[in-house]
Amino acid sequence: MTRRTDVPAATGEPTSPADRIGRGLLALCGIATLGAFANGISIMTTVAPERLMSEAWRTFAYLVFVGLFAMLVVAPRTQRGAWELVFAHKIAITVFAIAAGDTPDAKSTWPIDLALVLATAAAYMLCRGWYGWRSPALAPATGSLFARSTG
Repeated sequence: MTRRTDVPAATGEPTSPADRIGRGLLALCGIATLGAFANGISIMTTVAPERLMSEAWRTFAYLVFVGLFAMLVVAPRTQRGAWELVFAHKIAITVFAIAAGDTPDAKSTWPIDLALVLATAAAYMLCRGWYGWRSPALAPATGSLFARSTG
């Protein structure tokens, strides 16, 4: 019997194009976060001594988000809590930055974090990220990023 991989309704799995697009969005989020890390290093070299630790904290936190995005790219349907951590932080910082109003950091932060929220939400839907919370007995098999279906 031949197993068709292009019929998501029968298997509950996302289509290959949807999965690739979702993972691509997550990869872009990770790359953008690496850019923020590089910018943070630059800021750390010029910041006043009394702000150095807070800038270091923020800068190194970008690496945590790079790691979270990488985990989601590699196995989007097996991560319990990683999606939610990203959403919680990015939504919280977006709301806080909007509430902070005209402060320089807020004006440049909220559009970027809102874009990350939207891209992550799209990836969540495309990759069916909620599968991570399914019981292993109910969850469909999820291969690695490079696995291929055998006929």
